[in-house]
Amino acid sequence: MVQAVSIHETGGTPHSNGNATTNMSNTEDSETMPYLSTQPAPDANWQVTLSNKVIAITGANRGIGLGLAEVCLANNAAVVYSLDLSEPDNEEFAALAKKYPNRLKFLQMDVTDEPSIKKTLDQIVEAEGALHGMVANAGMTRHQPALDFTREQVEQIYKLNVFGAFSCAQAAARKFIELGIKGSIVFTASMTSYRPNRAGPSAP
Repeated sequence: MVQAVSIHETGGTPHSNGNATTNMSNTEDSETMPYLSTQPAPDANWQVTLSNKVIAITGANRGIGLGLAEVCLANNAAVVYSLDLSEPDNEEFAALAKKYPNRLKFLQMDVTDEPSIKKTLDQIVEAEGALHGMVANAGMTRHQPALDFTREQVEQIYKLNVFGAFSCAQAAARKFIELGIKGSIVFTASMTSYRPNRAGPSAP
């Protein structure tokens, strides 16, 4: 049983009783208890700094991954690598690379192949001297009724979305330890992973 503690104005000694009331007046309470706020100060700096950081993002040739690359670069990341199966061939990637010369780069990598992941991270460290962050973003889905999925299709999705993300995180963590760097690992996920999505049926 939880008992409330009250303070009497006369004695000032706390004691336990069975109710949740206090005998302290509102005036006295406001004078002795300072107001503590969890709000940031008016001049708080909301910017996240990634100054001098080397960040790798899987599947950053387009879409969410490219958006994350842009955010990292805007917050002063030294260089961001897009790790993907194919060369970037869209205007958005080219425009971002032009906006941040020599800071947005591409390396070919298969997130479902562990030797490919290790080789690519070794390339980054050899070129940049460090690796500070890994964003496991690459993923895929199929939009079709649940009853139409084959086992092969489901395994393909899990191989990329789940095991691929795990392998990238594991390889990055090993690299952080090897380099003595306190790195960061970030996973992205679709809303479809935890709630029905009528606009894009993808049960797996």
